[in-house]
Amino acid sequence: MELKKDDVFQAFFAAGLEEDYNFLEEDLMKLANAFVAMATPEIAKEERNECIKVARSVNHLVADKIAEVRGQA
Repeated sequence: MELKKDDVFQAFFAAGLEEDYNFLEEDLMKLANAFVAMATPEIAKEERNECIKVARSVNHLVADKIAEVRGQA
């Protein structure tokens, strides 16, 4: 997933950093995309775990199979 420049700038200004940072546009984009790349696997894992919880509340056999297929059994 690549972030849009406007979204990165909005997040940067919304962060309310203490210092006055003067990032080059390209460096700010690289930094933002690096954060996304690092966070993506953990976010996906949490999402899968929540899906398994929902499936388990309806049918534990389906949830067990999902966990097995996803390598979480």
